[in-house]
Amino acid sequence: MASVLVLYAHPAPHKSRINRRLAAAAREVEGVTFRDLYELYPDFVIDVEEEQKLLKEHDVIVLQHPFYWYSAPALVKEYLDLVLTYGWAYGEGGAALQGKILLQSISAGGSEEVYCSQGRNRFTIRQLLAPFDQTACLCGLRYLAPHIIHGANQLTDAASIQPFALRYVRLLKALRDQTLPLELAAAAEKINDLIPA
Repeated sequence: MASVLVLYAHPAPHKSRINRRLAAAAREVEGVTFRDLYELYPDFVIDVEEEQKLLKEHDVIVLQHPFYWYSAPALVKEYLDLVLTYGWAYGEGGAALQGKILLQSISAGGSEEVYCSQGRNRFTIRQLLAPFDQTACLCGLRYLAPHIIHGANQLTDAASIQPFALRYVRLLKALRDQTLPLELAAAAEKINDLIPA
């Protein structure tokens, strides 16, 4: 079994029904370590040694967050800036994360149709996440396609959210159990269709 680390970052979790439910579901999956970054670091003072230790101990890293301004909430950027240090994560002697897997689980308010070359946002979410893909490459991580929940703002009741939570649990278990087809997951636009039934 692979060890899975979920780094959850939502600056206003009380406003997000979908992320709260996905976070609760992730916490229940055996073999998954769940960390709420905004709860741990409300002042943005990150314990770099502790986070590096956890990254090194896990095989799979999942960044779970809302899609803010075509990227991630500010604490995710701060985390990457401080934790992925030269000589540890990349650069001369920086091989601590070599061969590990990185992916993102994202909620987006817009529909899938607005995230394409003909859509209002002109790019797919996968294209807009290119800086994360390149960060993974620089650090020797294997970057997989994102898990995306479109139209998250319209998911207002437990019944409409529950199928997404169940699917997220299946994804985390497939990552843990190493049953996800990684070649397909790395090449896909989004990982959703590869999640086992």
